[in-house]
Amino acid sequence: MTNPHLSRRTLLQAGGTVGLAAALGLAGAGAAHASWLPAGRPGDPGPEILDLGPAVVQFGLMSSILVGDVVYIGSRNVEPVRVVAYHVPTGKVVGQTELATGHSIQTLAADAAGRYLYAGVLQKSTGPQANLYRWDLASLSVPATPIGRIGDRDVRDLSVAPDGRLYAVGGGSPTAPALWEYNPASGLIANLGIPDAGATLARAVAATDETVFFGAGSTLGGGGSAGRACLHAYDRASRTFKPVTPAEMLADPSIRDLAILGGKLLVSSAASTQQSKVALMDPKDPASYALATSIGKTAKNFAAIGSDVYFANESGLCRYSVASNSISQVEAGGPALGEIWGVDARDGKVLVTSAYGFIAEIDPVTGDSAVRDLGEAGAASTAQTAMGLAAGGGYIYVGGNGVIARHSTATGEVLNLQAQGEAKDAVVVDGVLYTGQYSSQGIWTYDPAGGKPIHQAADFPGAQNRPLDVCWDAENKLVLVAAQSDTEGGGSFWTYDPGTGAKQCFVNPIDDVQLLRAVATREGVAYLGGGLSSLEGAGTVVAFDPVAGKELWRIEPGMGSGLAALAVQGKYLYGLTRKGRLFVIDVPKRRIVHRSDISAVSRGFGALVANRGVVYGVSDTTVFRFDPKTFAVTTVLADTRGGWYSGSHITNDESGYLYTMRGRNLVRIDDHPRR
Repeated sequence: MTNPHLSRRTLLQAGGTVGLAAALGLAGAGAAHASWLPAGRPGDPGPEILDLGPAVVQFGLMSSILVGDVVYIGSRNVEPVRVVAYHVPTGKVVGQTELATGHSIQTLAADAAGRYLYAGVLQKSTGPQANLYRWDLASLSVPATPIGRIGDRDVRDLSVAPDGRLYAVGGGSPTAPALWEYNPASGLIANLGIPDAGATLARAVAATDETVFFGAGSTLGGGGSAGRACLHAYDRASRTFKPVTPAEMLADPSIRDLAILGGKLLVSSAASTQQSKVALMDPKDPASYALATSIGKTAKNFAAIGSDVYFANESGLCRYSVASNSISQVEAGGPALGEIWGVDARDGKVLVTSAYGFIAEIDPVTGDSAVRDLGEAGAASTAQTAMGLAAGGGYIYVGGNGVIARHSTATGEVLNLQAQGEAKDAVVVDGVLYTGQYSSQGIWTYDPAGGKPIHQAADFPGAQNRPLDVCWDAENKLVLVAAQSDTEGGGSFWTYDPGTGAKQCFVNPIDDVQLLRAVATREGVAYLGGGLSSLEGAGTVVAFDPVAGKELWRIEPGMGSGLAALAVQGKYLYGLTRKGRLFVIDVPKRRIVHRSDISAVSRGFGALVANRGVVYGVSDTTVFRFDPKTFAVTTVLADTRGGWYSGSHITNDESGYLYTMRGRNLVRIDDHPRR
């Protein structure tokens, strides 16, 4: 039974209390709940598989909007996708609706009357299924209904014009993003055109009766020929587009957010090598605007109180003074706000919806804040898809959105550690956790024996925002990280010395287009695996001195695809490509000694790890191993349907146990391969 006196906020702190999943009886990870599952054929026990229960359990969210006295909140990376209705005066969840498709809701919008709430979903693939929904707020007990689909895979932003027309933007498809219109009178969805062929993602739209503003760029696929920040005004009468991007934003990767407040258009950019910017524009005369340089790399979710506009950056809450055309950080009391997905104004207070799973009501004058945990308010916590994975020192760590779930191997207890962003990968060294933290959060660290909360250990250039692989160089005693730059293209190689705090960052160590997806190490040499953001193209392996910071040699495997993973066993460096091809390099001889097609068990972003003298791999579907002499592949665990968000992972601990995901559950594999 759930203990009604346990605070979910307390459970989310790194400080000795049991984790949310364990406390609510959801984790199934304790000795009494763990279950052994056979992996082999009858009569052949094969590897032993221990189900440790849900890997990451929380109420994950990705959008929020205030309508009247109710904050509507869209879920993130949980199934089924849902919208919950949180009533501010009572502090209770008063309604919920589930959507039939998608994995997350990044955008919500309401009509002017507050009668209908629209939601757009992010999804894994395009198809005939709906990605737009409408919920009648007059009847919260009646589920939201699908109203159709825009042609882009993902819906990133919505805006309802005063006359009730709905406008949508997104991306995720092979073509550049378009502007879409839903007419509630006819029920039809129309493609109004692609205003910028160079854009790869549109994340902002705002509509008046006369004009629809379309904001896009290339935040998730920058570099090369990809476009930069672009703002277009669509004239609803003439059905034509006109570029109106503020000149000061043209160098930024993308337009991040748009809002119509008090008859003015608020425009913000997402930054990379510079600070983000905010413009206050006359929607009838876009050439007339005031622009202020903001704080940090993002500016989103606008709300106005009087002549001040409040919005979120990566550090918390900001204030834009229209009178002075200046921006300042709001110093608010209470807990860290983490990633913010909603900023609204009510009764002179700012309501902030945090990815940590709470709503903070902040007095912008005094800085006082009151926090209401959404779990306590009635929002259900369920299993999320997982990010990075690491094990050692008696714990398994699984990354989620704004959280890292720490599983005890001794007791099964689960503790959720709040951490800004997402742990895309991690490694445990002498019991201490080191993570590669997305986005632009660098390396974070956590020592369970130290008594301190998880915190940032080293930062790196903000443009190098997506760390993808982390390993430990025992020879040089360095944490090694391979990273990707979403906005600029290419990537970087990081080193961090936990003993001294020294760090180095080597930008584009392969070339100026290949991101770094993989890193492995042998005898003090780092091996970097590159690739393009697309499936096709080069995938170079570079041997790199992590201390001197120089290339030693390189090999072009010629596999027609970038690297998914690297691992070292003995004198051999194993490489796995995104198309499911394996190659093996004899490191002392610096030549490829084996190539094979293993696409039957791996395709996409797989992972490799050396364990008990053998290299193991994992994909979204299969755990497999390679014969150390013939390199033949054998299935260890089939049909995993791993609940991964951004590529599968596999790790091991000091005892030689392997850990990965089956569905949304964490599993332990005890395998004894023949050598």
